[in-house]
Amino acid sequence: MARNWPMIERANEFEAIRATLTGSDHVGAVLIGEPGVGKTTLARRAATAGSGNIRWVAGTESARSIPLGVFAHMVGVYTAHDPVTFMAAAREALLADGLTIIGVDDAHLLDQLSATLLLQLAIDKAARIVATVRDGVPVPDAVTTLWKDGHLLRIQLPPFTQQQSVDLVESMLDGQLEGFTANLMWESSGGNALFLRHLVEGALEAGSLRQVNGVWQLRGRAAVTSELAALLEDRVEQLPESVLRVLELLTFCEPADFQVMAELAGEEAVEAAENGGVIRVVEDGRDLVVRYTHPLFGEVIRRRLGIATSRRLRGKLYSALKQRRINSAADRIRLAELALDSDKSADLELFESAAEDAIGLANLPLGERFARAAVERRGGVESADLLARALLWQGHRIEAERTLAGFDADDLDEVQLARWGSTRVSNLLWAMGDADKADEVLRLVRSRITHPKIALITTGLAAACAVSENRLGDALRESGQVLRAADAPPWAVWWAAFGGGLAAALLGRAAEAREYAERGRAVEPHIDGLNRFMSTHAEVLALVLTGDLAAAGHRATEYFGYSAPGQYLAWGMSKILQGTVDVAYGRFVAGIDNLEQALAALTAEGAAAWMFPARIRLAEAYAALGRPVEAAESIAEAEARGGRHSAVYGPQLEIARACLAAAEGTVSAAVERAVRAADAAARAGQHAVEALALHTAARFGAGSVAPRLADLAERVDGPLVRAQARHAVALSRQDGAGLDAAAADFENLGARLSAADAAAQAATAHDRAGDRRRLLESAAHANRLAAACGGASTPALRDAAQPLPLTVREREIANLVAAGLSNRQIADRLTVSIRTVEGHLYRACTKLDVTDRESLAALLRGESAR
Repeated sequence: MARNWPMIERANEFEAIRATLTGSDHVGAVLIGEPGVGKTTLARRAATAGSGNIRWVAGTESARSIPLGVFAHMVGVYTAHDPVTFMAAAREALLADGLTIIGVDDAHLLDQLSATLLLQLAIDKAARIVATVRDGVPVPDAVTTLWKDGHLLRIQLPPFTQQQSVDLVESMLDGQLEGFTANLMWESSGGNALFLRHLVEGALEAGSLRQVNGVWQLRGRAAVTSELAALLEDRVEQLPESVLRVLELLTFCEPADFQVMAELAGEEAVEAAENGGVIRVVEDGRDLVVRYTHPLFGEVIRRRLGIATSRRLRGKLYSALKQRRINSAADRIRLAELALDSDKSADLELFESAAEDAIGLANLPLGERFARAAVERRGGVESADLLARALLWQGHRIEAERTLAGFDADDLDEVQLARWGSTRVSNLLWAMGDADKADEVLRLVRSRITHPKIALITTGLAAACAVSENRLGDALRESGQVLRAADAPPWAVWWAAFGGGLAAALLGRAAEAREYAERGRAVEPHIDGLNRFMSTHAEVLALVLTGDLAAAGHRATEYFGYSAPGQYLAWGMSKILQGTVDVAYGRFVAGIDNLEQALAALTAEGAAAWMFPARIRLAEAYAALGRPVEAAESIAEAEARGGRHSAVYGPQLEIARACLAAAEGTVSAAVERAVRAADAAARAGQHAVEALALHTAARFGAGSVAPRLADLAERVDGPLVRAQARHAVALSRQDGAGLDAAAADFENLGARLSAADAAAQAATAHDRAGDRRRLLESAAHANRLAAACGGASTPALRDAAQPLPLTVREREIANLVAAGLSNRQIADRLTVSIRTVEGHLYRACTKLDVTDRESLAALLRGESAR
């Protein structure tokens, strides 16, 4: 479908062209760049932005053989054969109508006479000139002289930057583009505006580019329109047959080993393709590899080939690569991909190994294809297990369960039983949320495994299940048993590292959590790619809860660079880690962006367990910015996915509810919920979360939590809880200087929202003490921190910004009136009578010298009362 594509600004180049057309040392400009980068669009826009008579001509291949080809139609019927006389007539015709600007598109295609005329006009300064030239092609000498002798300003027009490409697509789609999709489109288009446009329109037509939760996502192969295919086809049609063979082979195996391509297509053909600019030969370590000069060439070549030809070419590549040494997972995956749809047969072992590799690299769609191929070749429980592992993360949890449930435990040996049981329990518990059935399968497997080493796998799995169900003591006991054993299998170590690491994080034992994480990292090469995020999440959470935000940020971003189309789930999970750190730092706008994109990418039910903590962080971010509607929606989504399988997050969800209440203006309810969250965390032994909950209550004004926080400061690792305890003590004493010191402590740790609240509370304390100088200093500090948080709006910040002579309850009710609630709704929200609400409103209006609810609401919103 045709769409209205916006013009993306190239302000510097635009102004440079305009300057040459309105008076400068040059008489115009020449824009040089690759096809599709927007040369013509920019040239025409700049030329028409000013005043003057403009005439455009365009060089073409067909007119190149005609003397004065692009200008001949202006001369009319002219019989003289003298070039000088012919050019004079053309010049006279051009300038007769007061022409001031000549625009020449594709000036590299001008015939010699037209190019000479253009040069003469420039030398004589008879007209201003703006021209476009394709980069990397032969150009007539006269055209080259235009910029070499300084007549025209030479402007090299590069492809769009990634940000410009994103701006272009988002403007056209009128919506946010997923970061992962933006990366894919940037790599596929190379920043070429024409290619990008056709890529987007082709993906829309194919249905592979769609909007999910307000975010545009590309899933599957890049698609191109028939129009773009035809444009590129013209270039392909001009290629020698030998070069075309190189491109056909490369489309199924990019990047390809140079020696393999030379063997199959001939070294001379590869060299000709490189010299023709359609491929690149680059160094990859000690080897030479062949790549397309532009990724979309592969799509065009692929469209040209029939099924039989494609199968034959894949078969040739498979046969050639099979004879070479396989050095890496990438080699195995490439070989298996070629074998899948070729005219050659491949064995079961290749597909099982490639499926394991692809799943290990978090490319689940590819892993699923290989696993299905293995199952079709009568692979046993090992192949079925691989298929189920690929399916469950993609949201096909029912099919994953059906795939595994078809095996009888009595028919499996102990190794198979441990593998089958681990995947089935994972699917049942974390993907399907069926904790009862997961417990049943785990008990069955543990009862039948007697080999000590194999039994450690199920012990580690039991630790992971226990921590999810909020049984931290069991998780630590089971994980300790695994990690104390010598030569425990990798999966046993990993499950134990996750279960024990998350338990230690919630307990506030950051050093211990990092030790678990180190043990988990040691076995990562043997673990599925997406599973690695679980132990990393535990470590990041431990660092956040104990105040080492710099280390948390490093761990959240250090190795999650995913770019293959099938790795979108891994990209989404990395965004959850980044969003978690953003929220801890108070970077709420960035955190919301990361978390919203992650949740859009993780719409598959297989990632449901990961969406729970992401929803909590998102609710906290929205609440901190004073956006209760969005916070409530996020909490509702988390609640809908709750259950015993996610019980470990219960106290954190209650903290999010407290933040929502504060954003809605019900501060007393917010404090109650925060204390309730602390009590729930204490019962579970989640001491770090207990401290967070108590400090949330302190941020909302509850100084009474100081003794509990002081006690936790002795049991929880890191500087954060100690700063929280000092803050609560200063709050309980209304110690302005102590609150200022607490704000400085939090700011040094990077916890900017806590710092902003402490500074705001300090301003209030100084106001009560009558110290105006310190009041202004603390208020300014709070405002600066709130702005750094993206415009945070919390009870303390609102109080400091609007110091009113109201009690806590009066302010609370006044805030709800400002939010538009009726007296009945306020009474229901606060669980009081309507008469009580009316009494508080009367006293609030009297204190503030306003006459009615509307005037009170306007005052609280900072509006002028009517």
